Amino acid sequence: MLMKPSLFSMFISLAVLSIPFNILSPAASAGKFLERLLESRRDNQNQWSSSSDNFKLLRNISYGDDPAHRMDVYLPPDPASFKTAKAPVIFMVHGGGWKRGDKSSRRVAVNKVVRWVPKGFIFISANNRLRPVADPIQQADDIALALAKAQKSAASWGADPDRFLLMGHSAGAHLIALLNADPDRALNMGARPWLGAVSLDSGAMNVPEIMEKRHARLYDQAFGDDPGFWKAASPFHALTTKAKPFLLVCSAKRRAACAQTDLFAARAESFAVPVQVLKQPLSHGEINEQLGLDGEYTEAVEKFISGLDPVLNRLLAP
Repeated sequence: MLMKPSLFSMFISLAVLSIPFNILSPAASAGKFLERLLESRRDNQNQWSSSSDNFKLLRNISYGDDPAHRMDVYLPPDPASFKTAKAPVIFMVHGGGWKRGDKSSRRVAVNKVVRWVPKGFIFISANNRLRPVADPIQQADDIALALAKAQKSAASWGADPDRFLLMGHSAGAHLIALLNADPDRALNMGARPWLGAVSLDSGAMNVPEIMEKRHARLYDQAFGDDPGFWKAASPFHALTTKAKPFLLVCSAKRRAACAQTDLFAARAESFAVPVQVLKQPLSHGEINEQLGLDGEYTEAVEKFISGLDPVLNRLLAP
């Protein structure tokens, strides 16, 4: 739903007068962050679902030795004012074909932060090493390290380390699916159990099935030519009975992606893993960008999230 110009003008006026974005890291700039939000509105690629409450941003928190091992943490301004003593966490991983992308991308963060942080969630957006420095399995291990670090730091942020939800788009959806399919991978790297995962339009759930057929070049760049690696990097083949609940969102405009989703969902069901499929008439980019806007799509995702835990249900209740 598009915001009326008058309401948007009111939002901008309030933003300028009250400076609603508190940036805690010395490297962060409230002006630059607001500028990015305004720019995204000017090019008509973002539609705000609500006016923005204050939030605090901890930028570039380190979780490892590599410069790419960084995450941004978006905090409610006053967690004590919400419906739970400790805030649950949405842990987001960006896409980009395993070779590009960034945690602070407009499509990755803006609408999700505006939707869920004012409700009492903490939103974390993580970077990881990319191709050619790190292959997809190493990238998933980076995300596991980031998750472990975030859970260990949760108390200092007012977060609940046992109420994390994984979320990722495109290549990031593949990475979180790989971890969610076999949680022991992340648990063995220091992470704690989490609630489930929302996979946003991954086209790589069954990697060998992709590689053995005609496919886009980016998959060769990501997964190489070793069938053993294909299987090791495949969420479909990683699935165990320990897998956490999945919501698999796919673009109905991408037949191959939805076919991959259906294959994975059927296998998950055979393992008695809770799984839901949500097919949307949106493009690959819109699946990511429009999550958080008012509408049936966001409501369907929130319905899944609400069903994972009573605390999440309370926060998302009307």
